Amino acid sequence: MILELADIRIHPGQNAAFEAAVARGLKDIIGATQGFQGYKLNRGIESPERYVLQVYWAALEDHIVGFRQSSAFGQWRAIVGPFFANAPVVEHFELIAKSV
Repeated sequence: MILELADIRIHPGQNAAFEAAVARGLKDIIGATQGFQGYKLNRGIESPERYVLQVYWAALEDHIVGFRQSSAFGQWRAIVGPFFANAPVVEHFELIAKSV
């Protein structure tokens, strides 16, 4: 399993609308992508305009080829992109160890 980690900063005062947009985009667009296995969205406490989106993929290619190179990526960005204060920082991680 691959973890996609997106560090997102949004414009102030847009939290509720952004959270609704993310939920809609994940349900309607990313959720239909091959290899998608789930997500978590976390909002900053000290910085409420900062979000960390964790998306779980079966394989790296499912994200960077199957999703990012498809028309679905443009649809996703059309939904959530207007909220971004700047471009998100996106990185991928592989699981090395975990607790029970």
